[in-house]
Amino acid sequence: MATHRDIALLLAEAADEVEIGIAPYQAVVRGGRRRKARRWTIAAAAALVIAGSTGTLALAGGLDGDGGRVAPMATQPPTAEDRHVYEPQGTTVARGTDHGKVWQVSIDVWGAPKNEAEAQYQRTLMGEYGAAPVGVRKASELIGKGWVFVRLDVGDDRPTTVVQGPVEKGDSLSGTDILTYSMPLESGDSDKVGAPHRLVIGKVAPTAEQVTCTWDDGTTTKVMRAAPGTGLTSDFEDLIRPVDGSQPDWFVCLGPEGKSSQSVKVTK
Repeated sequence: MATHRDIALLLAEAADEVEIGIAPYQAVVRGGRRRKARRWTIAAAAALVIAGSTGTLALAGGLDGDGGRVAPMATQPPTAEDRHVYEPQGTTVARGTDHGKVWQVSIDVWGAPKNEAEAQYQRTLMGEYGAAPVGVRKASELIGKGWVFVRLDVGDDRPTTVVQGPVEKGDSLSGTDILTYSMPLESGDSDKVGAPHRLVIGKVAPTAEQVTCTWDDGTTTKVMRAAPGTGLTSDFEDLIRPVDGSQPDWFVCLGPEGKSSQSVKVTK
């Protein structure tokens, strides 16, 4: 009969023969870069969490402390609820007060349905949230895609979805990559003709430490990475913040009264 020491030596030898490869991350990132510009031109935010699986060696049966046989631990796949298919992950990215009105930018990230039943139910629940994926004609088109909705609330006005779009494999940002959308600080009619586009909403790589917003009068606003806990109890803006369910981090930059965005760049 094999002793505990004999079994340990056999397992060690088996582990030495196992090679765990790495995911083709660079290829995934490059593929995302080829697609993202087209999506942003239609004011669609393409954000993705690349979820890597953890390599785990599970024994088909081991021994407990008394030498008895124990059943292997089963790994259950995440449910639709775990994947946030039926309820989005929500994050407030910025909040402030302008001319006595409280404004807020928040982001909802819905998980990707795996089949038509999940997609049908997700689409119904999206409707209850007041969210309608642009360009989606039937629920099956949601399969395999997450969805991002960026919402602006100003005072007592009707909340407005100002940016939205799908989340697909390969959609990620790195280095100085940046995608932005500028608009007036008004909800309900965010594309009012002639109104200055002084509100910039954008996303950057998780490694970005500073974004510089330049306005049409030549002045600039530096957007820095938020310290942990920033904005939980007070107004906060001009900060880079992580968003639940999103690989890129997001930021909001507010310009001076009457000024419009001229350019936005990652500067650190």
